[in-house]
Amino acid sequence: MLNLSVISSFLLVNLAISAEKSLSVATFQVDATPPVGSPLCMGLVPPAKKILDPLTARGIVLLTDELPIVLCAVDWVEIGNGGLDHWRQALADATGTTIDRVSVHTIHPHDTPGHNFSKEELNEVGSIANAIVDIESASDTVRKAADAVRLSLPNARKVTHLGIGKAKVKKVASNRRILGADGKVKHVRYSSCQDETVRQAPEGVIDPYLRNLSFWDGETPIASLTYYATHPQSFYGRGVISPDFVGMARGIREATLPDVAHVHFNGAGGNLAAGKYNDGSPINRPILAKRLLKGMETAWENSIKFPINTSDIEWRVKPIALPISKRLENVTDEDFLKIINDPNTGEVERINAAHELIWCRRCRTGYKVDLTCLRIGPAYVLNMPGELFIEYQLAAQNIRTNNTVCVAAYGDCGPGYIGTEISYPQGGYETGTASRVAPEVEKPLMDAIRDLLT
Repeated sequence: MLNLSVISSFLLVNLAISAEKSLSVATFQVDATPPVGSPLCMGLVPPAKKILDPLTARGIVLLTDELPIVLCAVDWVEIGNGGLDHWRQALADATGTTIDRVSVHTIHPHDTPGHNFSKEELNEVGSIANAIVDIESASDTVRKAADAVRLSLPNARKVTHLGIGKAKVKKVASNRRILGADGKVKHVRYSSCQDETVRQAPEGVIDPYLRNLSFWDGETPIASLTYYATHPQSFYGRGVISPDFVGMARGIREATLPDVAHVHFNGAGGNLAAGKYNDGSPINRPILAKRLLKGMETAWENSIKFPINTSDIEWRVKPIALPISKRLENVTDEDFLKIINDPNTGEVERINAAHELIWCRRCRTGYKVDLTCLRIGPAYVLNMPGELFIEYQLAAQNIRTNNTVCVAAYGDCGPGYIGTEISYPQGGYETGTASRVAPEVEKPLMDAIRDLLT
């Protein structure tokens, strides 16, 4: 006699299998180069006078049996606050997903534009707005990116395997913060460093590894996502638009594997740069690019492929409030606006006050930053805000030592630099006026990272 419960279970399982949507990925890429004359680095370096290399916005859309997931990397210095809201909502609308399933990051080259304010927020900062961003050009890029995403969906490719690779990158990243005998920051070794003594200091705490996730349909590669943590500058501040050595390395990979979509994400490189290996000479750009390229190539060649389907995909979201910097918590909107609208105040100070006004106002109205995590089989992708210190990336990897953990920082750049608690009393540029959060940021951030990864 047939067991009805067994038959029912069999039918339910087979219905579930037949109903499961196959995993697929769509890729997109658009030009994100601003016109000559546009502000670069949020107005903190000279405006664009020449386009050396075009910029792009590119990414992937993961299509599963749930709402789409969008990962996007833009060759700009920063996107944050209302600017990030604009990007995420436009890409969400283009794919029919929700904004919390869209993650947008920049790769942070300095001779590129930023988009840290919405049109409404720019109106609030008044006369300094035009020095910060060409909002019409930025908005046009968002529109083009959304159109590209929408058009990519009918061409989505089936995914059967995930490739995971890793390789050490030599002589690129070094820690920017060099401590003295008193435990305080003695030198900040920026992206270029002409002081030979400072360059000779130890490399310091970094993550030397580049990680590569690739999507395959059988033996055919579709997309390659690379993750590496450092400030991506060789020389800059000359008004010449370029995605710098990271863009150069990525471009060679595109030429080598032209049928594969190549998307690069900058990791937690807030306190890292190429300063130990770069004196600012233009000749160092191709040298650094070659070293990063070697890591990209080796990680690809070392990749191990794992079969995956929709059940191997999970998207996790953890919104958290970041504490406002102690130096800003008692500053009023009127105080900020007084600085912003004072023609006798230096332009850089006015630009910084504009960023501080908008960030503080958002925080005081209850704004929370979305931290997100994508699990793809045995790999985890942690999407983080700001110019995050490398210690957070290393801590995240230590939470899941048996898995690959990739970190993309430079998501919402509203908070500026995000240091560890101990780094604030140590002093230095990053945790001084460049950080808009308090030392207490470490606990809620680490608690959220643990929640996302466990």
